[in-house]
Amino acid sequence: MTSIDNYTFSFSGEVAIPQAPPEFKSGFIGIIGRPNVGKSTLMNQLVGQKIAITSPVAQTTRNRLRGILTTPSAQLIFVDTPGIHKPHHQLGEVLVKNAKIAIDSVDVLLFVVDGTVACGAGDRYVADLLDHSTTPVILGVNKIDSQPTGSQFIDDSYTQLADAHQWQTVKFSAKTGAELPQLEELLIEHLEHGPLYYPPDLVTDQPERFIMGELIREQILLLTREEVPHSVAIAIDKVEETPSITRVLATINVERDSQKGILIGKGGAMLKAIGSEAREQIQKLIAGKVYLELFVKVQPKWRQSRMSLAELGYRVEE
Repeated sequence: MTSIDNYTFSFSGEVAIPQAPPEFKSGFIGIIGRPNVGKSTLMNQLVGQKIAITSPVAQTTRNRLRGILTTPSAQLIFVDTPGIHKPHHQLGEVLVKNAKIAIDSVDVLLFVVDGTVACGAGDRYVADLLDHSTTPVILGVNKIDSQPTGSQFIDDSYTQLADAHQWQTVKFSAKTGAELPQLEELLIEHLEHGPLYYPPDLVTDQPERFIMGELIREQILLLTREEVPHSVAIAIDKVEETPSITRVLATINVERDSQKGILIGKGGAMLKAIGSEAREQIQKLIAGKVYLELFVKVQPKWRQSRMSLAELGYRVEE
């Protein structure tokens, strides 16, 4: 055994199994809410590194992505879920089912709402879902940095929601980091004493290939906006690592020829821009030089096909 920074490790082969200090707390925290309320931005800010894509387009989160924050006294494993919404296709049904499954499979639920608008029907729908769970809930009012002047009626609407369900409330800004230490403290209070589930320096349990695909998809959402909304899926076909460079080959799957044309752009300009921006993000991820080659493939109605969804990594989680 060896001890590093207050953590004791047992080694078995090449695998380090951390042992938590006395009185250490740990647990899984589900981040729940409507689409586009800032759940992914919040998780990135909490773990101190970009692991989830963010976009002004709603419903960008597709997989239950785990972000890991380890402090001297606790390990918080955040589960970023797809926004809960009315599904319009097979993919949407899978996403909403996975979000609902997360409600009963975590230790604490952080229900995130948009503090720039008053509580609405979508928030009340999520609140009703949470009422059927025995998992403790904290109401997190996000975007306090962007609240309009005279926003007391907005605050009052969420106070009424929290009071009706007997939830604690915390206000913060995922964008600026304001009040996040208070949120972190409140979440730790709700955790039980437990072990380190992951090594202290790990920030996500997702493989690099998954994060690479998400970073490519993020640039498509940012650069094409509503022209190619959610009919895009990324497959990382090949990753070759050498001492000097990492070569990544990826396929962008779309549903229609017209979407393929938009993604490629005139003279390949759009695809080049997507590749350039995504490459910069991937280089930050792996801390090294990257060569990225993108292909675009038409796969009609892939969001409606269970087989296509499974091939692209979208399954109802256990």
